[in-house]
Amino acid sequence: MLDDIRLKLTYHVKIRYAEHINITNKSVIYHHNSMIHLFLNSLPGTFTLMNKSFTFKQFEVQDFQCGMPVSTDGVLLGAWANLNKSQSVLDIGSGTGLLSLMCAQRAQTIKINAIEIDLLAAQASQENVKNSPWFERINVHHCSIQNYIKTNNKFDTIICNPPYFNHGEQAKVHNRALARHTSTLSFSDLLISTKQLLKDQGKASFILPKFESTEFIALAVALGFQLSRLTYVKTTLKKHISRAMMEFTLQEQPIYCDETLLVINEMNGYSNEFIELTRDFYLKM
Repeated sequence: MLDDIRLKLTYHVKIRYAEHINITNKSVIYHHNSMIHLFLNSLPGTFTLMNKSFTFKQFEVQDFQCGMPVSTDGVLLGAWANLNKSQSVLDIGSGTGLLSLMCAQRAQTIKINAIEIDLLAAQASQENVKNSPWFERINVHHCSIQNYIKTNNKFDTIICNPPYFNHGEQAKVHNRALARHTSTLSFSDLLISTKQLLKDQGKASFILPKFESTEFIALAVALGFQLSRLTYVKTTLKKHISRAMMEFTLQEQPIYCDETLLVINEMNGYSNEFIELTRDFYLKM
């Protein structure tokens, strides 16, 4: 077998649900889903392709080669979303299940439904949920949000890390394109669906790049949402704003929007605000 092959990985990965690739006696660099680079010694034979794995304090997320890795955006949103008094959560576009798992960890009685249009990602999400301590409280559905609306369910909290690329070449891997581009779920379709699925006193939280967030907020307001929280994110204090985390409600009376700034890195490492937000999840916080 390949026990003697040394692998240098740019990401922490595990061997599971593998596919096989024939290796010639030349050195190989295999580029998988634009994220994992495997550098192999020169040996002929069969190589078992590996999955990326990300370990948090109370759960683990594996991508099962679905092309939707754990991202800082997802961790930020999962830690930031307001779950106060919430009994039900809808995770739109669950990917590998990160947001659902974070919500389950944060609120011990909450019931979560996750929907994912991509089959491989939905299966990955189901596996990650099954391997978590909260599998009884999370249901994963392989369907589009447009089909899920037909259930007539309503939720206290909706959470979504939506696709945001409106222009440019789509990812070569189909499932990665689904996750990143608005061609399958436009901002307007997402917001209209969210409005139908959100309870009158509910809250819907999203994260987007700063540029796209301006359009998103304008569309949401035009559809009857009110912006109740807004946190801009910078990687460092001197950098431009990179992300916006937004919370919307459907309340009719005027409300105050709580606007804040989160800086991730300071000179000596992570900022106190970032550590406080994510310390329940990241292993080294």
